[in-house]
Amino acid sequence: MFHLVSSGFIPACRIIGVSLDELDADGLRKIAREAIDQFSSHKVNEADWTAFSATLEYVPMSAGPVALKAAVDAAEASLAGESRRLHYLSVPPVAALPAVRLLAEAGLVDRSRVIMEKPFGTDFASAVSLNARLHEVFAEEQIFRIDHFLGKEAAQNILAFRFANGLFEPIWNRNFIDHVQIDVPETLGLGTRSGFYEATGAFRDMVVTHLFQILGFVAMEAPTSLEPAPISEEKNKVFRSMSVIEPRNVVRGQYAGYRSEPGVDPESDTETFIALKCGIDNWRWAGVPFYLRTGKRLAEGQRIISLAFREPPKSMFPAGSGVGAQGPDHLTFDLADASKLSLSFYGKHPGPGMRLDKLSMQFAMHDTGWIGDVLEAYERLILDAMRGDHTLFNTAEGIERLWQVSLPLLESPPPVRLYQPGSWGPMSIHQLIAPHAWRLPFERGWRDPNRTGA
Repeated sequence: MFHLVSSGFIPACRIIGVSLDELDADGLRKIAREAIDQFSSHKVNEADWTAFSATLEYVPMSAGPVALKAAVDAAEASLAGESRRLHYLSVPPVAALPAVRLLAEAGLVDRSRVIMEKPFGTDFASAVSLNARLHEVFAEEQIFRIDHFLGKEAAQNILAFRFANGLFEPIWNRNFIDHVQIDVPETLGLGTRSGFYEATGAFRDMVVTHLFQILGFVAMEAPTSLEPAPISEEKNKVFRSMSVIEPRNVVRGQYAGYRSEPGVDPESDTETFIALKCGIDNWRWAGVPFYLRTGKRLAEGQRIISLAFREPPKSMFPAGSGVGAQGPDHLTFDLADASKLSLSFYGKHPGPGMRLDKLSMQFAMHDTGWIGDVLEAYERLILDAMRGDHTLFNTAEGIERLWQVSLPLLESPPPVRLYQPGSWGPMSIHQLIAPHAWRLPFERGWRDPNRTGA
């Protein structure tokens, strides 16, 4: 919010913090400044901070709806002209409906939009119920179900890359693509989230709300326009075409030592790792497996999408030439804020004979000089919600369908398998993806954009 305000994206606003903590406005300002100093990727101008800090107000939950309404009325009175309200519910699922009821009791539904944090429900029944209860207060067009992965420039760049380039659009289908990987390993542990994580697990925390959403962007048909409704409809068509998740196509893992974490059941069956194979039963993707993997305390923190192309016949190449020895050609997207992509292919070594090796062409946002223009994911999404743009947000239909295809897994989950912190997960992940191989770890790293020379 500080960056959006100080950069001029939001010309005027007032921010009211609400939580269980018994704070006042100065207490919120102290927390905000510490967070900005620790996490901001931009240098803090003291004049900007002074102006921003004046926009902050705080109401403890204990003060009730009347005090909240009074604070909002005072904030709106200080703004010239008509204003809109954006409610950001950064709360666990069990607190979502009480927060919505508080807003309703305070009379803060009109002229408002509400951002809902993940996970949205915990299964199909709870998601349907939550949507129904939400719609008693807010209309669907007022609700923004946030997924910060879709706020990244790299995720949106998939649409531009797919549909704006004649080289790739014709081959984005089952005739040319062998399989797809969406891989989001994390090195982080639980931190202070053991209570939340113990009740949620990796599948609910990451797959339904993040990885499936990325899958929707990768697999969707071309929308009629880049407006929110056509994009949401094409993504929902993908979700409608998804086959149910079979437990036999899933590996659940738990890192050694998880059960000793504070707040964790000593006999916990919660997964801290999950890898799965799923399919999309439509004309474009029938028969193409999608492999998804994510987990805590893994070897590296990465966020990649990798498409493996079908291999051509190798009969013309002599034995020992090296063709095919390092797997198929890949197109790889790195979903980091400073996005990168790589196209790998086989090329000939100079000299006599036919000896081939894997080469790659790489692009990084750093190469363009645009890196300073990149908004962080939450900055982009909050701004979109303020503008009423649903393009990068999940719909009620989409989220319910994803929980529906997850029912077999949630009802009969396979047992968790232990893996060592710092590894890539349980060994059975290699059986899941066979005869293919996981794209991570990379055999060669991304090229350093700051490196000089060849």
